[in-house]
Amino acid sequence: MAVLHRSTLPNAITVARMVMAPAVFLLMFEPEFTPRLIAFWLFVVAGVSDLVDGNLARKYGWISDFGKLVDPIADKLLLVATFVPFYVISHRPDAVPIPIWRTLPLWVILVVFGREVLITLIRAFAARRGMVIPAGKAGKQKALSQNVFIGTAIAWYALQSAAREHGWRGPDWTAWQVFHGTVLVLTLTLAVALTIYSLVVYLWGWRSLVRQVA
Repeated sequence: MAVLHRSTLPNAITVARMVMAPAVFLLMFEPEFTPRLIAFWLFVVAGVSDLVDGNLARKYGWISDFGKLVDPIADKLLLVATFVPFYVISHRPDAVPIPIWRTLPLWVILVVFGREVLITLIRAFAARRGMVIPAGKAGKQKALSQNVFIGTAIAWYALQSAAREHGWRGPDWTAWQVFHGTVLVLTLTLAVALTIYSLVVYLWGWRSLVRQVA
């Protein structure tokens, strides 16, 4: 019997995504351009794989208890593997400041991680009572906005490393920094806003569900 059957492909992709998370984490702490560029592409692959394994599981009915358990864990590992380095790197004295935000505030980390912990606890509580709270549209928008910000931020730090190594100067590099910095600010602001919004929507849906059961 084959070790890897087609039906286990989504789970294999999810496990691979989990393996990528610590690699991204470690590579981000390397100050050179190449490691951070690799971290960027690993994150892109991980993000695309998240869409692929979910679509495969739903399209062919390859949904398993293992996948239900491990897929959210893989997503949370990627959050930790990126937001923690962003926080640490942005607070280093030699770091190029994030426009407007300057550094990644601690409260943003608490909001992002706190939301995930709270939702996980609520889902576990609901599951014990036979209730299922599916991921809604707001949650998917939150995930997308966070992923766009993460990719933008990794590219920001990678290109800052390249500029330092190669001595990039001049109007072209300045113009790119303004453009990239603007995108970084907008994606971070949107990610934080949708994280808070999705939490409110989730809590409201939980409140309504509890009322129905009660």
